[in-house]
Amino acid sequence: MDFLNAQTRKNHLKCHKKRLTQDQVRLLEISFNSNNKLDSDRKSQLAQELGLPPRQVAIWYQNKRARWKSQSLEVDYKAMQQRLDSALEDNEKLKLEVERLRKELKKKTQEMLLGFNTTTNNYSSISSSCDEVGSSCLQLHDQSKHNHLDKELYACLIGDEGHFGTPDGHNFFG
Repeated sequence: MDFLNAQTRKNHLKCHKKRLTQDQVRLLEISFNSNNKLDSDRKSQLAQELGLPPRQVAIWYQNKRARWKSQSLEVDYKAMQQRLDSALEDNEKLKLEVERLRKELKKKTQEMLLGFNTTTNNYSSISSSCDEVGSSCLQLHDQSKHNHLDKELYACLIGDEGHFGTPDGHNFFG
């Protein structure tokens, strides 16, 4: 029986509930845009101006705040999604750039090593074909160039971090 009474009351309230006119909605929207919180004085004033019960004004404000928050969250979500997509795109570009630079570094290192080996072989053949007096002078010159190449190669491979490869721990050669 209680269920039947509750159902009858609901139907009775629905029949007497008035929809807001466009003018009422416009005035409520203007009021909401100036302040989305409703104090009791403002609620009474709006209810009187609109010819509505204060409770209906309060419920309209509550529903409007919920819709406003939902729309605000949706806008925020879309903005964050765009920033994420942009960051992911930038990340992919950077990964490709890192890979390109690694390949370039590997190629230059191999060229440098090949040049170092060629230079060392050339100095050795010159040194062996010189006489005793001249060879000591060439050997000192060769050793100086050899040390310079060693330092350059070491700086390239080891760098400032003091380990072989890149600062993030990757190996230059694969």
